[in-house]
Amino acid sequence: METLNLIFMAVGLAMDAFAVSVCKGMTQSRMNWGNALKAGLFFGVFQALMPLLGYWAGVRFHRLISSYDHWIAFFLLGFIGGRMVFESFKQKEQADCSFGLRSMFILAVATSIDALAVGITLGFWETNIVTAVVLIGTVTFVMSFIGVKLGHLFGSRFSSKAELTGGIILILIGLKILLEHLAII
Repeated sequence: METLNLIFMAVGLAMDAFAVSVCKGMTQSRMNWGNALKAGLFFGVFQALMPLLGYWAGVRFHRLISSYDHWIAFFLLGFIGGRMVFESFKQKEQADCSFGLRSMFILAVATSIDALAVGITLGFWETNIVTAVVLIGTVTFVMSFIGVKLGHLFGSRFSSKAELTGGIILILIGLKILLEHLAII
């Protein structure tokens, strides 16, 4: 997978963590840089580990499904992206303001499940998984760190737009993969 696609995918995957980070930042009465660092580390590490696990599974099963792997990638990315778009329009519950280990662990796992599925699709192609994992983790770290600060500054204006944007990016990547495999583009 080319680097530009990986960058877009990393940004798309990071949007859930960014949206949660914005919500977390909204709950702070004063900016706490330690909490921003904690959000970046939790979300970045989990967003990096999950595609690695998915990639391992994708590589193991690729031979069995190589004739229709492009359809799987299209449906997985479309489903994940569609769910993110749908969630961006739902009324949000009150954000959990805790930056405690348990709360952050649960949120990090919840926001990185999509990355597991994306990792499976990365296993179908000759993707440099180290580059992909480092890029996904780094982008998520930076966006989560910034998200806490933006949440503190601007409130709830960004969280649904970030989730919507991330969903659209993932849908478009899935569509591009399908159209390239079908030799339409």
